[in-house]
Amino acid sequence: MPDHAEPPRTPGDLRDAARPGPARRPVEAVLFDFHGTLAQVEEPHEWVRQAAAACGVTLERMRATVLADRLVTAGRAGGPLPARVPPRLAELWADRDLYEHAHREAYTGLAETVDAGIEGFADALYERLLAPDGWVPYPGAEPTLRALREAGLKVAVVSNIGFDIRPLLAAWGLDALVDAYALSYEVGRCKPDPGIFLRACGMLGVDPERTLMVGDTPTDAGAVHAGCAVLVLPCADPGRDNGLGAVLDLALPG
Repeated sequence: MPDHAEPPRTPGDLRDAARPGPARRPVEAVLFDFHGTLAQVEEPHEWVRQAAAACGVTLERMRATVLADRLVTAGRAGGPLPARVPPRLAELWADRDLYEHAHREAYTGLAETVDAGIEGFADALYERLLAPDGWVPYPGAEPTLRALREAGLKVAVVSNIGFDIRPLLAAWGLDALVDAYALSYEVGRCKPDPGIFLRACGMLGVDPERTLMVGDTPTDAGAVHAGCAVLVLPCADPGRDNGLGAVLDLALPG
């Protein structure tokens, strides 16, 4: 699944994570997390309604809301971690960000624990994750990426994820603003492992000490162990400002 929800961070945690070292060299590249940083999954009730519609079923808003609450609790890709993973799904869950099949089977398996009475519903819910309109790019994503490109900085997306997000960014017109992708299921490493950040820096041909990692969870802050500076953004609902503009204050010369 895309990068997972983490425990809330205090303001002090955010200040510390966002503060580059005092003697850092100029930034030449920026690494971005995907889910929760560049884009957010659609609202849960809309996710449920659209998936049901793909199965030929029209859900009233109240029923969609009740189902959405149950499915999010069971474990939604892009949502909070499930309270309980059934034993039969434990191995798939552990490998969900390393293999495409594990990602799909883990999340469809969790969805199937909720009896919606709709044939093919679990697969339709997962397909929404792969569709560009199943996500909402944050309003600061395009202007921030464009400003970095115009300034000559390189950009990579670094994500714990079990499917290809390139088609999503292409559909949003952002693909031309990204130079490389370090996706966990392709790299074989998951954040906070320093290896995935080092791989991204290698793809861009930049020194980690000249690189800024931007994310929204402590796993993204693991980039400090690879030598990168880190900016951790606050959580934000779909379509709301999540503070991406702060990247330009840190990455571009004053």
